[in-house]
Amino acid sequence: MLKKGVLTLGMLLGAWFGYGMYAIAGEPTAWLGSLFGDASVLAGTILSMGFGMVLFWVLFSLSSSLMISYVQRGLLMLSELPFEQVFAGFLGLIGGLGVAALLDPVIMRVGALGVVFAAILTIGCGVAGLWIGMQKKSELIALLSRGKDSSGGRTADRGLEEHKILDTSVIIDGRIADICKTGFLEGTIVIPEFVLEELQHIADSSDLLKRNRGRRGLDILNKIQKELEVKVLIYEGDFEEISEVDSKLVKLAKVLQGKVVTNDYNLNKVCELQGVSVLNINDLANAVKPVVLPGEEIIVQVIKDGKEHGQGVAYLDDGTMIVVEGGRDYIGTTMEVLVTSVLQTSAGRMIFAKPKLLEKAQ
Repeated sequence: MLKKGVLTLGMLLGAWFGYGMYAIAGEPTAWLGSLFGDASVLAGTILSMGFGMVLFWVLFSLSSSLMISYVQRGLLMLSELPFEQVFAGFLGLIGGLGVAALLDPVIMRVGALGVVFAAILTIGCGVAGLWIGMQKKSELIALLSRGKDSSGGRTADRGLEEHKILDTSVIIDGRIADICKTGFLEGTIVIPEFVLEELQHIADSSDLLKRNRGRRGLDILNKIQKELEVKVLIYEGDFEEISEVDSKLVKLAKVLQGKVVTNDYNLNKVCELQGVSVLNINDLANAVKPVVLPGEEIIVQVIKDGKEHGQGVAYLDDGTMIVVEGGRDYIGTTMEVLVTSVLQTSAGRMIFAKPKLLEKAQ
């Protein structure tokens, strides 16, 4: 069946080639005029088309096995490609053929070889358009998405479709699942395939700690995708010209006009330098910590020694460290302390306090 299709295509191309060659040749020859009279133009066209069909049928018959092999291989590869890439390639092919159609009239003026040049140009532009479309898949899809958003004219709809791109560190961290569960992250959660590959590489590491971190990250993704009511997109594209995963994330955020979700300080800074929006869950965690002001009284449990002599250390429920002056004698007990100062550091917030008992004694 496929061989018949190839031969039929060859005959159609041969007919088109014969017609074009005769059309460019100019006036019909004298012997055609003597044989067919006024119908010589029609006869010449039919003879040229017939010659082209026979010629191409012979050529395609000799090479049909090789051509069928390539066609089958191409169809198999096409079936394995994601729909977005096929669609982008189709758009590129249409664009390439459109460019060839615009240039064909100019090429046809060359003469008898114009048909050959036009055929080569059409095939070349089509293949080039297909290749460019598949390479620029992300940009084309993003362009169409922006066009759709602008036609709708509703900012709220655009916000709902905003892409939040997860990096490896925030997935391994695990808190992203709880944040998604609360509904604070709107839009589509994007998990790039190159991030999945990095997680898989970490999960297969010979180092026990790395292996556990990688497996934890994969469990978190499984929870987000199957248990939470959020829209998840596995982005299958890649930027092969870029080797670093962080750089790929920045590029993807620009393409999708989305935001990178991370807790990596360096990636946070790179995104800011590149003009890419970033959501740092460490900043979120610091922002939602309860505000404690000097002079307030809080109840804590002193659990260990501090760095300085006589100090005790306690923690709030959110993990904020409290350094209790003179608290060493109260290790293991729950007591009321008076906040003396609050220090904000790059590692988080630190609270200094002293036992309220000492305050009353004074």
